[in-house]
Amino acid sequence: MSFDYDLFVIGGGSGGVRAARIAAGDHGAKVGLAEESRMGGTCVIRGCVPKKLMIFASQAGLMAEEMRGYGWADAQAGAFDWEIFREKMDAELTRLELIYRAGLNRAGVEVHDQRARLVGHHEIELADGTRKTSRHILIAAGGRPTKIGIPGEELGIVSDDFFLMEKLPRRVLLIGGGFIACEFASILAGLGVEAVQVYRGDAVLRGFDREARDMATLQLSHVGVDLRLGLTPTRLDKAGDGIEVSFDDGSSDRFDAVLFATGRTPYTGGLGLENTEVRLKPNGAIEVDDWSQTCVPSIFAVGDVTDRVNLTPVAIREGHAFADTMFGAKPRKVDHSVVASAVYLRPHELGTVGLTEEEARARGPVDVYSTVFRPMRSMFAGSDARVMMKLLVDPATDKVLGCHIFGPEAGEMIQLAAIPITMGATKAQFDATIAVHPTAAEELVTMRAPSRRHDAPHG
Repeated sequence: MSFDYDLFVIGGGSGGVRAARIAAGDHGAKVGLAEESRMGGTCVIRGCVPKKLMIFASQAGLMAEEMRGYGWADAQAGAFDWEIFREKMDAELTRLELIYRAGLNRAGVEVHDQRARLVGHHEIELADGTRKTSRHILIAAGGRPTKIGIPGEELGIVSDDFFLMEKLPRRVLLIGGGFIACEFASILAGLGVEAVQVYRGDAVLRGFDREARDMATLQLSHVGVDLRLGLTPTRLDKAGDGIEVSFDDGSSDRFDAVLFATGRTPYTGGLGLENTEVRLKPNGAIEVDDWSQTCVPSIFAVGDVTDRVNLTPVAIREGHAFADTMFGAKPRKVDHSVVASAVYLRPHELGTVGLTEEEARARGPVDVYSTVFRPMRSMFAGSDARVMMKLLVDPATDKVLGCHIFGPEAGEMIQLAAIPITMGATKAQFDATIAVHPTAAEELVTMRAPSRRHDAPHG
């Protein structure tokens, strides 16, 4: 049978673009790609990139305060202008989108700027009614923010909407305790917005190391976020120019805007998967094997739409591995077992790789090397902000199972720590590394005695 394409990709985010570019540019495949929105996907257009720019912008007040502690008596942040920032941010996102498009064009990928859906195991229908056939189909449609199913929730916005706001609200409610909610709360408080964050749990960042969670929870309050734990909204009502929010403890409060940051779900609705034999998980994610292949031999999926490890670099690695395997005669899988990540709070970030202390303890005996201290920079300025460095070590093998850093530039530090940990480094090898002094990171190679040991779990 003759096909229009060797590969057709649905989704122009990081994973889909990488797969298309490598398949076409490196391996000579004939590739088509459909994207219904802007090229670059969640990370470039409405996620990691604009959010990180906002983190940088939100640091001004803390930097001025710190500089006053260093003798710059008149240091002030001044007023933040959202319109100036947003204009520059939009220009940067456009620049990045053009780079993505240029890469696809150079590789010879045929781009369709419209939605696509499957009508069979080898056939795709575009929004304009055109049908295309392909030997292989890759679904890289990503994920979308979700709300929580309460009355009036249509009055609220999600993270995708935030970057499009004409002006910043004076008072905003953030619903959720995950990294998106915490990052936006930290950002908004730094930009001068009155930020209230509600979360049903007893500490934010569920799933992360508990000691780090406690430090992040405390820091949010210290930077001006009105953090209300053990609380859940039950309904939203229009109240003049604002929104009245009712909570499960019987209280209510009024806000200019409500931001739902309550998780993301795979974007599989309307993809025409019912026309195929592709299997979905209960949450709508596409079920794939270690090679990113569905139960249909011609259909594959990578990135957040599979709900494996929902991080941009993982989607890129999955897309690249797929292209090399299918078109480059270089079969390889992606190892999802050790993946570093960071939560961009302020002033201190959280970087993590490997097992949390709780996970390590559940699996067997573990030595915990942990230290909490005031770093030189903040201590001199009069700040009580504290840093945490933690290594989790298997006492039988001496292998480092995990690393957790809460401190300035923790995202940068964890990237470097992830290299030896991914390689299977031992605590002795960390100890053999000479420290760089004076740095906060030197603690990773100077902790000689465990602060505690957890024995094998009972039962």
